[in-house]
Amino acid sequence: MFTLRQIEDAHSKVKSGADFPQYIRDLIAMGVSRYSIYVNDGHAEYVGNDGHTVLSEAEYEKLHIISDTDIIKFKEYLRAHQQGKTNYFIFCENSAETGIYKWEIDTANKTCIYYDSFGNFVLEEKIPI
Repeated sequence: MFTLRQIEDAHSKVKSGADFPQYIRDLIAMGVSRYSIYVNDGHAEYVGNDGHTVLSEAEYEKLHIISDTDIIKFKEYLRAHQQGKTNYFIFCENSAETGIYKWEIDTANKTCIYYDSFGNFVLEEKIPI
């Protein structure tokens, strides 16, 4: 079973979106099957292959998630983040201002799915691992 401390140690190595694939490989090695990040305060829920669940605390002050999703602007922010042009918190702020409520990572399928505040699918991308 993995611990929040192990996850935090792996996450501390992520400086930008360019570091994300290695982070996912680290989580897979720990036995994390999926996790969700909630943009409003940065808390996360990690679920293991055996159903083991770990919750993190809020990472920052609450962000306002707009109700109208701007997928075009979000894709621009996502691309910039993946190229290492923004840090994690800036990406979270950008996500909030474009209507992204959370994202879910599926380590088995190597996908990241973004959702709006109403639980609607916004975007799915493959994680290049």
